Amino acid sequence: MKTQAQLCHHNDQRCIVRVEGFDGDTSLGSALGEAPTATEAEDQAIARLKQRLDTFRAPVAGSKELVRRSSQEGDRVAQKPTPVSEPPIATTVEPIQPSGDHAAPTAVNEAPTDPDDWSEELTAIDLELQRIGWDRANESIYLERAFGHSSRHRLTRFSDLVAYLKRLRELPASSDATTAGIPLRRSDLVNQCDEILKRLNWEQQQAREFLQSNFQVGSRQQLSDEQLLGFNMLLEEQLLK
Repeated sequence: MKTQAQLCHHNDQRCIVRVEGFDGDTSLGSALGEAPTATEAEDQAIARLKQRLDTFRAPVAGSKELVRRSSQEGDRVAQKPTPVSEPPIATTVEPIQPSGDHAAPTAVNEAPTDPDDWSEELTAIDLELQRIGWDRANESIYLERAFGHSSRHRLTRFSDLVAYLKRLRELPASSDATTAGIPLRRSDLVNQCDEILKRLNWEQQQAREFLQSNFQVGSRQQLSDEQLLGFNMLLEEQLLK
């Protein structure tokens, strides 16, 4: 398994690293790690991811063995002569309608609304860049590290723009664009949250109650990026139980 690590958050007390595993070009999932150093956080995230994948593969392997045995049994049965019997009596079976209590699991309500005017945030970004002392070249380096492209005009999500601005406000003057902490990407956090909830097979009500009990809110939209990161880590702990 190949892994790719991303530093999500760091300060004087802790680092949070997101590790995504790959089999070739196929993503196997991701996990978060938290520790005093980035290296320790990465090791913790890799261990969590491996544990989760091992837990997932065990029932899959068992299912494959069951299919194999069923196939062998079917081959043996097929070799036996089929006795002549009376034609079966036709019956009608009413289909079972799914009830609301057994609906497919869905993620916690998420209904972001982007404003039409981003000019205030863009102006604030320019001011922060001046304070830090970065020119366009430095900004391009930082954006490439944080978002995978070198222009802020390619930020199509308002939440990413806000995360970028928030992180700039936290950076001290004369920060190095090649090593400065990158912002949390809310879209990545939401996608990871959806992935974990799908693996947990939780219904919407169960996910909402878990969110309410830990953060006293009814929607992920009410969480800050750091809180959403914490919510994901709590969900991952549920996966490991």
